[in-house]
Amino acid sequence: MTVVEETPAHVVEDAVPDPPGIAHVPEPPDRPRRIGGVTRGGVLAVTGAAASGLCAAILLFGELAPLSGTLGFTVTAYLCFLAAYAMLTGLEDDGPAVRDRVMTVVLWSAATVLFSALALVVGFTLWRGRQALPHGNFFTHDMQAAGPLDPLTAGGIAHAMLGTLIMISIALAITVPLGLACAVYLNQIPGRFSRFVRTIVEAMTALPSIVAGLMVYATWILGLGMEKSGLAAGFAISVMMLPIVIRASDVVLRLVPGTLTEASEALGAPRWRTVWHVILPTARSGLATAVILGTARGVGETSPVLLTAGFTAALNADPLQGPMVSLPLAVFNFVKSPEPTMIARGFGAAAVLMALVLVLFTIARLLGGRGPGHHTKRQARRAERASRRDVERFVELHAPALSVLGGAPAAAPGDND
Repeated sequence: MTVVEETPAHVVEDAVPDPPGIAHVPEPPDRPRRIGGVTRGGVLAVTGAAASGLCAAILLFGELAPLSGTLGFTVTAYLCFLAAYAMLTGLEDDGPAVRDRVMTVVLWSAATVLFSALALVVGFTLWRGRQALPHGNFFTHDMQAAGPLDPLTAGGIAHAMLGTLIMISIALAITVPLGLACAVYLNQIPGRFSRFVRTIVEAMTALPSIVAGLMVYATWILGLGMEKSGLAAGFAISVMMLPIVIRASDVVLRLVPGTLTEASEALGAPRWRTVWHVILPTARSGLATAVILGTARGVGETSPVLLTAGFTAALNADPLQGPMVSLPLAVFNFVKSPEPTMIARGFGAAAVLMALVLVLFTIARLLGGRGPGHHTKRQARRAERASRRDVERFVELHAPALSVLGGAPAAAPGDND
């Protein structure tokens, strides 16, 4: 049997000589299309499309059509801008490039709108609370001896700050272990019951906060006869945080590569050790984000706190007895007053609440670290030290066997005596 080897196409093309009198012209190399970065043509296209959209909207609203309204003008100008930008980019690029550039502009526009709204909310809150924030007593005193007509030099939100920290600490102590354990169960033990639990969790995500407060009020206060306290408010807040943490953690755990789990199990590790040493450390950054989302949901609750912890103007550091107030509830109580000083206190308390959320977010980011494969300098040094210790331990364990294979081990000093 004769075996015929197939010659590659590029070899055949190179083997065919060029006709006489015609010089060989090499083909230009393939250059990938650039889809990112800022170019001069792109800037000019965006500027021209923006001017065209604005002029078209002015023409429609002022001359051609009986249209009016700021919102309609903005939407019309933006749609005309997108149409003009698509036409300008279509003069130079093909269809996929045009769609890519138009969608990039749409995403940048949405991000700009969201960031502008966030900056507006934060800036407006800080501006309205600028009268109360410079006073030191605003952070160290409570409202027990201050009234609505008192100046900003009297009273403060110390009782609300302490109450928020106590309530959110209780809620986190309940939510974090239960939420992570439930997420691991849903991810590692599939079955009929896990599908039922996932359905219940998804349904609880849309649970109104007043329902959670009523449930804790009916069971803990009316059923068991306990008094309103920060502990009951922590229970109510944990009910609101738990489905958020479970759902987000479940999604994060699904993103862990299955090859890591298979490699761990192939080495003989049991399931619990694989979860503890492989899955959870890999998803640590995402789990920290899940905790942040749950904390952001729970720290802003007002109605469950009012039902389960009551309201007080005095400082109460005991979560087991006595009413307690949180920062959102204090903001609501301050802002509904017609007095300018109380309104200033309300906006100042709102600014402190945003700062508290930012601090909790920073702590969670520091504890969560970076994503898999992205270590800080401290984590890199820690991993290097751990690797060095593993190498030393490996050498110590296998030194006798290596000495037998390579020859007799060197005699220690004093063995010949």
